[in-house]
Amino acid sequence: MQDAYAHCEAVVRAADKDRFIAALFATVGLRRHLHALHAFNSEIARVRDAAREALPGEIRLQWWRDALAGQARGEADANPIAAALLDTVAHCALPVEPLLGLIDAHGFDLYDEPMATLAELDAYGRDTEAAVMTLGARILAREAAPDAPALATVPAGIACAVAHRLRSFPVDVSRRQMFVPLELLERHGVSREDVEARRNSRGLQVALADLRAHARAAYGQFRAAAAGIPDRCAPAFLAAAVVPTLLARLDRAAGNSFMPVEVPPWRRQWAIWRAASRWPRV
Repeated sequence: MQDAYAHCEAVVRAADKDRFIAALFATVGLRRHLHALHAFNSEIARVRDAAREALPGEIRLQWWRDALAGQARGEADANPIAAALLDTVAHCALPVEPLLGLIDAHGFDLYDEPMATLAELDAYGRDTEAAVMTLGARILAREAAPDAPALATVPAGIACAVAHRLRSFPVDVSRRQMFVPLELLERHGVSREDVEARRNSRGLQVALADLRAHARAAYGQFRAAAAGIPDRCAPAFLAAAVVPTLLARLDRAAGNSFMPVEVPPWRRQWAIWRAASRWPRV
C-alpha cells in the first residue's frame, strides 16, 4: 500500500501542483490520504483527455463506479490510485456518495453539450471542486467535527470551478466544450457559433467579465465563512487562494477572450503560503 500512496503523491505533484503544495501544510500522517483523494480527482478530471471519445470515457467512469462499489476488487487492487483511495475511504470513514457524484458530474466533460445555465455551472462546481474540499476536510478533521460548513465549502468550490473553466476557455472552445453558460452568452447577444468561430466580440468580453464577477462573488462568500473551518482542515481549502490572482490575470487579458492565461508557479505557491500563514484570512 505504501507504493500505491507514493504513486498518488507523484500524480498529484505532476497534475495538481496547487493541491500538492497545499497538502504540505497538513498533518504529516494524513497527507497520503489527501494525495489519494486528489489523485483520484485528477484521474477523473482528465478522462476526456485520456479517452478522447465519449464511449471509452463512459467505460472508464463506470469502472471507477464499480471500484467504489466493491465490484472490481481485484482490478482495483492492481490500480494504485484505486487501491489508495479505497484504503483512504475505509481508514477515514469517507462517504462514497460524493465520490460517485464527482464521477457523474465529470460525465458532462465527455460530450459537446453546452452548459445551459449559471445554476448548472454552480452545480458542477459543487459536485466537483466543493466535493473534493469537503472530503479533504473530513480527512483532516479526524475526531473533530467531520464536515466543513457548506457556507464556506460550496462557494469555494464554485469559485475554483468557474475560475478554472475561464482559464481553460480557449482550450475548451478548441474541443467544442462550452462551459460558459448559454444563458449568459445569449444575454449579451452571443451565440455558440460566434464563440466557436472565435469572434472576439464585445458581447463575449462582457459575458466573460460577468462570469469573473460571479467567481469573485463566490470567493467573497468563501472568505466570509472561512472562519468556521477548523484550522486543521485549512489545507483542504488552500488551493482556492490562487483564485483571486487567476481572476486578476484574466482581467488583464480581457481584451482578447481567446488568449491563454496562466499564473506562474511561484505566484501560485506564494498565494497558497500566504493563505496558510494568515488563515482564515484567505
